[in-house]
Formats: sequence, C-alpha cells, structure tokens
Amino acid sequence: MRVNIKQVAEAAKVSTATVSHVINNTRYVSEETRNRVLAALKELNYRPSNIARSLRTQETKTIGLLMPIMVYSSFDYYFMKVGHGVHSTLKEHGYSVILGSSGNTKECEIEQIESFMTQQIDGLIILPTESDSDYLSSTLKGNLPVVFIDRRAKGCKGDCVLADNLQGSYDAVTALINKGHRKIGFITNNLKATTIEERIAGYKKALTDHGIKVDESFMRFGDYTYETGYMLMKDLLEKEKEITAVFIADNLLTMGALEYLYEINKKIPEEIAIISFDDFEWERIITPPLSVVKQPPFEIGQKAAEVLLERLNNPDKPYTEYRLPTELVIRKSF
Repeated sequence: MRVNIKQVAEAAKVSTATVSHVINNTRYVSEETRNRVLAALKELNYRPSNIARSLRTQETKTIGLLMPIMVYSSFDYYFMKVGHGVHSTLKEHGYSVILGSSGNTKECEIEQIESFMTQQIDGLIILPTESDSDYLSSTLKGNLPVVFIDRRAKGCKGDCVLADNLQGSYDAVTALINKGHRKIGFITNNLKATTIEERIAGYKKALTDHGIKVDESFMRFGDYTYETGYMLMKDLLEKEKEITAVFIADNLLTMGALEYLYEINKKIPEEIAIISFDDFEWERIITPPLSVVKQPPFEIGQKAAEVLLERLNNPDKPYTEYRLPTELVIRKSF
C-alpha cells in the first residue's frame, strides 16, 4: 500500500503542509523539524507522486531522450555513453529520463516524440535522424524546450550540443599528409546528417590547405552497414590503385573495410594507412591498433543536460550552439 503525506505528517508529529515544504523546499523549516520529517520519510519509504506534483507545479520532472538506436549497431555504444552523461547530470537535479529510439527513421522519430508528449515531459534531448528537420517543428509545436545533440537540426529551433566533426576530420587527414601521403581515400555513410557533411568538409579542407587537389573519385559513400564498409573499401582499392591511405569517417564501415584489407592481406600501415572516426575498445586491441578521431559522448550528454536545465530556467534566452573538441588518438595504423 502506498504511503501518503498524511501518514508521514503523523509519524513526524507535524502538519502535512510542513511535510510538503520539506519535500519541495518551498519554505524555511527548522533543522530539528526537517530532520524529523526526513527520518519519517525514510522510515515509511515515502515516494512523492509525480502525477500529483505535475498537477500542482505543471512540471513532471521528466525529460525525454530520443536517439536512433539500432539493434546490433556498434554505434549503440556511443549512444549509451551519451545517455549516461544525460542521466547522471539530470539525476543530480531531481529529473528522471525516458529513453526512446527512432531507429534512424523519420516516421518512428515523429511517433516517439508524440508518445513523449502524451507523458507531459518537461523537455527533450534528441539526436535527429535527418539534417533537414522542418518536419520536427510541426511535431514539437514550438512549446517544448529542445536540445539537439550530435547533429544540427536545420529548420527547427533549439539549442545544439555537437562534436567538432570538421576539425576532427581535418586533423586526421592532416596527420596522414604529414606522414607523406598524397593519395588519400575517404569512406563514410550516406546518412542525411550534418555530422557527415562536416566530416566531408574537413577532409576536403585539409587537402586544399596543403595544396592537394580534391579528387572525388577517391571518395566513397554507402549505407550504414558492416557489409557496405567491405564493399566500399574493395571498390575504392580496385579502382584507385595509387591510394596509400584511407580516412574512414564511420565506425561501422571501418569494421567492414578492415575485413576486406585482412582478406587480401593488405599490410597496415606498410601498404595502406588507416584512420577511423570514433574510439571503441576493439580498435585498441586489433593488430595494429587503429588511430582514431575520438569524440566525447559522455561529455556531450552532460552538456546537453546542462543546456536543457538552463533553458528550463530561462526559456527566453537566445538559442546557442556548443561545440565540444575531438581528439586525434595516434596508434599504429598509419
């Protein structure tokens, strides 16, 4: 049977109003009285009703977190770290988190947001499925505080917390150039996301800044699958035999690309140098260990939660884009 506030008041020998003030910290209560109430709350294992609180304050202290989680995707590890950063920060401020997955489809994303809104969430942290996100404006109806993470949502108002994808790609390709490579391939997925646009821009900028002409025939794009990584690397090396290095701006494609290199006994880095985007444990233990552009997923989650809390407290402040730095981790693959 659920314990109610009246039972707590009787146990602490105070009024129900005093218990309410202690729980919600809405008025001064003497330390002695507060300690009696807290002891009664603990002894009776009292849990405040979120429904009752939301009716009183118009807040549910609940935040929706929506990410494109897909079963058996290595990138889910990245989402888990983002989610941990979000949850740990919001928990400190008394908020709970509802996790949802869009499956990386626009239709599922809209459906999940509508489900969140029926639960009267106070705010939303979302990794949008597509860069052109006009459709989100009508779904969100402009009255819900939103923070976009990882990908910018064009055409939709909200704060953004992103990794510096352009600089990460730029640093990786520059490192390859400084090693003497001039024929550098590029492999990534064809998702409609600003992260991909920025990584492409970083690759091209590094080449042009070092006086190397961008050759579009050295670039490959494909579906976000392991098998596609294998096929893209195979196609690239069969058609562009002068390539000596490849920057792979997608972790899942990296796995497939490496399978092809192992299959044809291509020596890394003696015959071809490799740098990948994102740092997962398996990349450290393979032979040779992969050099990578490391993102800060936990910190992205933390920052997104902090930005949303600030937005809830100051809803009229200008929307802001925050860029967290990436790190080039040098190992033995180039």
